[in-house]
Amino acid sequence: MKIEFYQKLAKVAPEKTVFATNSSTLLPSQFAAYTGRPEKFVALHFANEIWKHNTGEVMKHPGTSDEVFESLLVFAKQIGMVPLAIHKEQPGYIVNSLLVPLLSAGMDLWIRDVADIETVDKTWMVATGAPLGPFGILDVVGITTAYNINKMVADKTKDPVKLKIADKLKAEFIDKGKLGVETGEGFYKYPNPSFKQKDFLK
Repeated sequence: MKIEFYQKLAKVAPEKTVFATNSSTLLPSQFAAYTGRPEKFVALHFANEIWKHNTGEVMKHPGTSDEVFESLLVFAKQIGMVPLAIHKEQPGYIVNSLLVPLLSAGMDLWIRDVADIETVDKTWMVATGAPLGPFGILDVVGITTAYNINKMVADKTKDPVKLKIADKLKAEFIDKGKLGVETGEGFYKYPNPSFKQKDFLK
């Protein structure tokens, strides 16, 4: 679908037009050849809750021109983002390369009954001063996204832990409409989740 989109767009967009993708997992080099302007193709990735977390990750592929790369960094700043230059392709950029292992570790502790959801989050919040723990973050990201990632990894690797996580997310959350902040309930209930209560960190 994305390939077809870029092929159609290339036919109608002026030659000077720069194309930027916001894909979180797919790399620019997978589509650059289909844009008709690979040197003008780059990734510009935003975080969740962009109004609060205004990161603008700009990632080039091997064929992106330096001029276009630098212009996207300037553009990111012009639209109120903090421009972050990523000089080599990296699935997940910087933010998700750091975040995904944390979320994965949290779900692993939960699914193996090492600790419950609130204890995992409380540990992270007290130890680091972070405003959210892994499960609070997952509610923002969306439980459907967490399910899709774990299901994809489980199907590819046959990892029994990932499969168990995916099955539990589907049966106990997705099938019940508990998708996170967007539906008012996920691992926590909103708008007043327990981790925001004054005694949560005590």
